[in-house]
Amino acid sequence: CNKAVPKLTTRRQLLRTSSMAHNSHRAALALQLHRLTVPTLSVVIDSTIVKSKYEVHRIYCIGRNYREHAIEMGHDPDREPPFFFQKPADAAIDTTVVKSIPYPSMTDDLHHEAELVVALKGGGINLTPEDAKESIFGYALGCDLTRRDLQSEAKYLRRPWDHSKGFDFSAPCGAIVPKEECSLDLKTLQLDMSCCVNGETRQQSKLNCMIWNIEETISILSKYYRLTAGDLILTGTPAGVSPLQIGDSVRVSCGDIPECTFQVSES
Repeated sequence: CNKAVPKLTTRRQLLRTSSMAHNSHRAALALQLHRLTVPTLSVVIDSTIVKSKYEVHRIYCIGRNYREHAIEMGHDPDREPPFFFQKPADAAIDTTVVKSIPYPSMTDDLHHEAELVVALKGGGINLTPEDAKESIFGYALGCDLTRRDLQSEAKYLRRPWDHSKGFDFSAPCGAIVPKEECSLDLKTLQLDMSCCVNGETRQQSKLNCMIWNIEETISILSKYYRLTAGDLILTGTPAGVSPLQIGDSVRVSCGDIPECTFQVSES
C-alpha cells in the first residue's frame, strides 16, 4: 500500500515558525502592558457605562476661569488672557471603578475644585472655535484636587505648581458621556454644576459663568499645544473651594452628565 510521506520540516521553517510565535506573544504582552500603563476612563454608550474605553493622552487645566473663584483666590477677575497648567495623564482616576482617593503626602490643606471635563476625539494646532467644537468627543465631571498650602508657597516663591497640582490621584473623573447623548448646549451653558462634601453644597454655579467658554478655551490652548484624541481639558472651577479631610465623601454633579463621586481615604 502507498503510505503518505511526511514532509520534512527544515531548520529555516522551524526558525520562521518560532519567530512568528514569539512575535505574536510579544504583541500580546505589549497590548496587555499598554492597557495596564495607559490611563483610561469609562464611557457611556447607549445608557450603559463601558469601562476602560477612553484612553487618556494628556490632562490640561485652565486657571481661574470663573470670576468669583478668581476673587476668592485674591486675583483680578477682569477678563485676562487665560493660562494653563498640566497634570500627568495617570493622575486621571476613573471614579466608576475606584471609589477611594488617598489623602496625599506633604500637605495639610487638600482642596476640592469641581470642574467640567471636556474629552477630545481629535484636534490639531491653531484651531478655530468652530474646529474646536468639532474636536469634542464628550463631557465628564472631575475634581482638580489641589495641595493648597504647596500652591500658596509656589505662588509666593514664583515657582511652578507641579507639586501642588500634579500628584498621584489628583484628577478623579466620572464617566464620559458623548456630546450627542448629553443635554449640554455649548451656546447657552445653562447647566448647574455643584460639589457636595458629606451632603453639604460647597460649590455651585452655572457653566455659563465661565470667563472663557469651551470653544474659546480649546482654540486658545491649541495655539500652545497640538491637541489630539485622548486629551482631557478641565475647564475651571467656581467659587467655594475648601479643605477636605480623611473620610469626606465628595460628589460633583451637573445635569445628565455622570457624577464624579469618591471618598477621601488614608494614604
